[in-house]
Amino acid sequence: MQDVYQIAQQIVAREGGYVDDPDDPGGATNFGVTIGTMQRLGRDLTGDGRVDAADVAALTRDQAVRIFVQHYFERPRIGELPQVLQASVFDMYVNAGANAVKILQRLFNDMRIEVDVDGVIGPQTIAAAFRAEAAAPDHLADAYGIARRNYYYALGDARPASRKYARRRDGGKGGWIIRAEEFISPRYQLTDAAHRARVAAWG
Repeated sequence: MQDVYQIAQQIVAREGGYVDDPDDPGGATNFGVTIGTMQRLGRDLTGDGRVDAADVAALTRDQAVRIFVQHYFERPRIGELPQVLQASVFDMYVNAGANAVKILQRLFNDMRIEVDVDGVIGPQTIAAAFRAEAAAPDHLADAYGIARRNYYYALGDARPASRKYARRRDGGKGGWIIRAEEFISPRYQLTDAAHRARVAAWG
């Protein structure tokens, strides 16, 4: 099992460098750290008394890794989940915040392990996670990865501006889908034809 810093470094690599995409609700982002996160944490890296896009651009890879470990792994208590879930939930938390936990909680409810869908990892969710692991030890990581993939497709269904993250210009799998499938066993990954069929209604 990789340690949390190795996982965070891989997340940073997946996220890439500085972007300020008008279609991204997160705004200016560097290594996956959004301007909203920088402002919330008060990270005035340029020392000019305000936190803005210039501070996002000034963020280093190592600083991003530390932010992720502290605020996206330790603070939400992802380390208290079964190891089989930790890397994928951590990666999704960076990408989608508390929605990463809500996806997990909905999965538990689908498994008839009742939990509140509140986006918070507390005693109830931790206990449910270990019950789910005991019930399906060889399938839980895949089930969560598939739920992540479904979440991304649903975002594309609901928000046309987000479709470019799930589908490339040539119709192939976009970054969101590739990202989710990194945590899914090959036998459950969609073929290119299945992906194209899933997004065909997007036009």
